Amino acid sequence: MPLSMNKEVFITCAVTGSGGTQDKSPHVPRSPKQIAHSAIAAAEAGAAVVHCHVRDPETGTPSRKLEYYREVTEYIRASGTDVVLNLTAGMGGDIVFGGTEAPLPLVAGTDMAGATERVAHVAQCLPEICTLDCGTMNFAEADYVMTNTPGMLQAMGQMMTDLGVKPEIEAFDTGHLWYAKQLVADGVLEPDALVQLCMGVPWGAPDDLNTFMAMVNNVPPNWTFSAFSLGRNQMAYVAASVLAGGNVRVGLEDNLMLERGVLAENYQLVEKARGIIEALGARVIGPEEVRQKLKLTKRTPKG
Repeated sequence: MPLSMNKEVFITCAVTGSGGTQDKSPHVPRSPKQIAHSAIAAAEAGAAVVHCHVRDPETGTPSRKLEYYREVTEYIRASGTDVVLNLTAGMGGDIVFGGTEAPLPLVAGTDMAGATERVAHVAQCLPEICTLDCGTMNFAEADYVMTNTPGMLQAMGQMMTDLGVKPEIEAFDTGHLWYAKQLVADGVLEPDALVQLCMGVPWGAPDDLNTFMAMVNNVPPNWTFSAFSLGRNQMAYVAASVLAGGNVRVGLEDNLMLERGVLAENYQLVEKARGIIEALGARVIGPEEVRQKLKLTKRTPKG
């Protein structure tokens, strides 16, 4: 396909994630207040969207407690810093098998919840965007499977649409895009869908450029897409996504390093991404322009 560079780019900062990174860098925020402060700093550096998970404040382990999501949401909204809030809805679909000779019973780390429970914090906090992981896949570790069945995605996607919260489709492979198109065809998701192309996550789509362009070429023309890659390729994918017509995601969920040997903070990764985007001749747009582009409504928990 011909080069079709995006000239008006929004940056998403993925603030903390749900990986086991809490002890690898002192900059990975744990408490709701720390997560909110890191998100606000990222917004002030140029991120129009902040994508938030929550963690146990003491241990740093991933959590999906409603009270933590409420605290993060309230801190950000009370800060006076304008930013589009994007909450994860990916938690609650984790299966960890017992091993190759005794896969059952399931073991520690398994966290399976129903659709209503997985979306409960979205219903309470009413962010402008929430994520919808559009498929099941082997996810990095030997016996861990990220589980999102078609039935579960139909149910969660419909709940999000009914709440007026825009789902951000998380596509880790081409089949996930295929099913996301079916959700649109079924009327579960709106036709002008938003998708995040998740590159280089074991064992989804590898982050080579041929695979990336295969993903891009499977995004319908009326959809908006963003993309990221993990670790050392995070900044390379800032350029790749802009050149392919997309938007960008950076943040400590995906990469802990600013450069070799230097641990990053979220705002620094946003600043570096902004520099790359502007050096390419594109403009970084803010949260209000993103709301207009994606037809979002800035809301509070009471509407």
